[in-house]
Amino acid sequence: MKNLENKVAIVTGGNSGIGYAAAADLVSKGAKVIVTGRNKEALTKAETELNVTGIVADQSDLKSIDNLVDQVKAKFGKVDILFVNAGVAAFAPVDSASEEHYDSIMNINVKGLYFTVQKVLPILNDGASIIFNTSVNAHVGMLNSSVYAASKAAVLSLNKVFAAELAPRKIRVNAVSPGPIETPLYGKVGLEKEEVEGFGAALGQKILLKRFGQASEVAKTISFLASDDSSFITGTEIVVDGGLTVNTVL
Repeated sequence: MKNLENKVAIVTGGNSGIGYAAAADLVSKGAKVIVTGRNKEALTKAETELNVTGIVADQSDLKSIDNLVDQVKAKFGKVDILFVNAGVAAFAPVDSASEEHYDSIMNINVKGLYFTVQKVLPILNDGASIIFNTSVNAHVGMLNSSVYAASKAAVLSLNKVFAAELAPRKIRVNAVSPGPIETPLYGKVGLEKEEVEGFGAALGQKILLKRFGQASEVAKTISFLASDDSSFITGTEIVVDGGLTVNTVL
């Protein structure tokens, strides 16, 4: 069902993982999708495979966000859906985490997200939908994830405040918090392949559905929040984790 026909959507970090899957699902429902990322080659590949518009943009760079807004305004005019998905995940224990580790995560996951919303607002239609990609890490107290978890908890707070501030324009603001999802991890979180596989096996036993999720499953939740099917939902968080965060018994 193409319930997003002629809607214009921006998906930040849309050239891989959950962002890529979300862009694909939004396109399948009729939306005109702009995906952003820092890798031009990956964006070109996404353009070809998904029939989307790729724009090179760095969420940690405010001038880059300005350039994104200018390009989108010139080509599409107004936007109906903003999925702020771009983010980084890196892990370090509190006794050795560096300032660089802290700044690199916060600059993209919090500061960049904040100003992406602020700068896109002038081209957002009234009644638009803003969706944040957060994480169950904001809730579970996972070892060595203090900065990453704090960044996602900050976004959940922004989610509520933005929903209240933008309600007069009928702009809905919601968050999706994925649990363990099968996306490319090696080289991105500072863990060796064997460590990731061992961690995955242990985590799999804590998930009620006994498996990792697929990016396409998260994407369907994003499309739901982007559409009028969720017209009375704002300021909330939908957890997509296979029951991980409610499994306190095992």
